[in-house]
Amino acid sequence: MRIFGKVRRRPSASWRQATDRAFTLIGDGRYEDAGALLTRAVDLEPWLSESWFNLALLHKFRHDWEQARAAGLRAVALLDRDSGAPDWWNVGIAATALQDWPLARRAWQAYGLKTRGDQAATSGPDNAPVDMDLGSAAVRLSPEGEAEVVWGRRLDPARIEVLSIPLPSSGRRWGEVVLHDGVPHGERTTAAGPSYPVFDEIELWAPSPVPTWVVLIEAAREADRDALERLAADAGFAAEDWSSSVRLLCRSCSESRMPSDEGDGEHLDPHDHSEPGHPGPLGHRTAGSGSLWVPERECGIAAPAGLVRGLLDGWVADSPDTREWRDLEEVC
Repeated sequence: MRIFGKVRRRPSASWRQATDRAFTLIGDGRYEDAGALLTRAVDLEPWLSESWFNLALLHKFRHDWEQARAAGLRAVALLDRDSGAPDWWNVGIAATALQDWPLARRAWQAYGLKTRGDQAATSGPDNAPVDMDLGSAAVRLSPEGEAEVVWGRRLDPARIEVLSIPLPSSGRRWGEVVLHDGVPHGERTTAAGPSYPVFDEIELWAPSPVPTWVVLIEAAREADRDALERLAADAGFAAEDWSSSVRLLCRSCSESRMPSDEGDGEHLDPHDHSEPGHPGPLGHRTAGSGSLWVPERECGIAAPAGLVRGLLDGWVADSPDTREWRDLEEVC
């Protein structure tokens, strides 16, 4: 094979065997053993961009971002095309994890992203965080554990700010920023037409100082519930009626194309709590859904400890005949 005047061999059988075996081990979670084989593959074929791409991918799985960046840069240096290569996407993720903004910006541009937000970002200081504002998307928190799909705002191709109030089992909070992978696992469609990809969380990128509370409320009407959510939003925080915004899906359904409410609307529901088995046809209903309104609701609230009780008391004071609250508890 002759490229740019240089003769390059095809990958050897030993390279293919080592690489295939390494990805089998990766699938089994045996990263150390896979790393030894992928390092051997690099030694066998150091001129091949795939050798370095695979090694960078392994370091991404291990969250070893320094090594992922180094291997990724070796991969892109050997590319035979100018833009669109997934090698650049992995470099962008590693650079974002390390807050290496000049490299992250270079990676997204080299991949071929030409959005208005990208152009705006490049007009600022080179070391400023990339801020593309790519709209709404969904992210699967704790994808290897008790996975939960929540709504958020994409800050750039590798980060989402969580706008739902996650359930405490996820260990995540409203307002946190999570690093996510580039390939969606699932999609949420809406009746209005737009669809939203579901990305898998890689790790927490920026924690939130705002705790999560659970509270039981009595809301005589939907309008009373809505008033609590608006009151929290007006204070700069959030409240969410978990009784109507959380649905149970099996993992295979969660990772498929599923209908959802509008992701940009007032209620960012439903968000999905995944289970390994299939819950049956009723499991796909939003919790608490139906034609009859049930006044008792379980709500999640994201607010500081010094504010949350005053917020609830103020909500009741606005309509004491139709509103009550009890059993407030900090859960995350």
